[in-house]
Amino acid sequence: MEWKVSSLAARPEMLGRIVEMPDSWPEFTLNDPVGNAHYGRIATELPQYVQFAEDERGEVVAHAYSVPFALAAEGRGELPARGWDQVLVWAFSDLRRGVRPDTVSAISVVVAPHVQGGGLSAVMLRAMRDNARARGFHEVVAPVRPSAKHLEPRTSIEEYAYRTRADGLPHDPWLRVHARAGATLHGVAPASMVVSGSLEEWRAWTGLPFDTRGDVEVPGALVPVRCEPERGYAVYVEPNVWMRHAV
Repeated sequence: MEWKVSSLAARPEMLGRIVEMPDSWPEFTLNDPVGNAHYGRIATELPQYVQFAEDERGEVVAHAYSVPFALAAEGRGELPARGWDQVLVWAFSDLRRGVRPDTVSAISVVVAPHVQGGGLSAVMLRAMRDNARARGFHEVVAPVRPSAKHLEPRTSIEEYAYRTRADGLPHDPWLRVHARAGATLHGVAPASMVVSGSLEEWRAWTGLPFDTRGDVEVPGALVPVRCEPERGYAVYVEPNVWMRHAV
């Protein structure tokens, strides 16, 4: 399969087709307030950090979003424990204040469900890295959402992230794609995304009863969701894995 990869900045007329491309995100992940506030801004305010792929018919089948930010700014310096959420906040804070970025963070690589498993995620990761290099950056960092961690929600993220196969590559398929691209595992982001909501909201997002106090295993969740029925809410704190790419 041949794919044509382009930048949204070069082809702004493709914005609607990129945004409307089908994905496979669990519904609850679309209700992270930080993501809701900032994710959509990437395509409109930072289109040069959006790459997308088309198939031979011109259908958009994948896209990759990233953001530049100043990791070396005062008070930072280390990849944050709040991972994905924190990088989005930093990136748009820096953009607003005119702070010069020194690092690019991956935000998402999304492949349409009907073409998943064909190597397109690696193509988009490479396009993201190439774009960062072309813009003068020397590092891309990624708060990676391990693609098979949801199958082991009770396993600690530390144990899972560092698990390897006999060939030394990561056990997790998406971590393995990053490793094959040259990334090194830096550590974990224990609170990379936080989704809180009422019990009614969680029932609507998942179809589960959410009527028992304690940890609830939710399809697609990397760790259990904490349910507090006597208080009327549940909270999901998703861990990610920091990978660093020298470009």
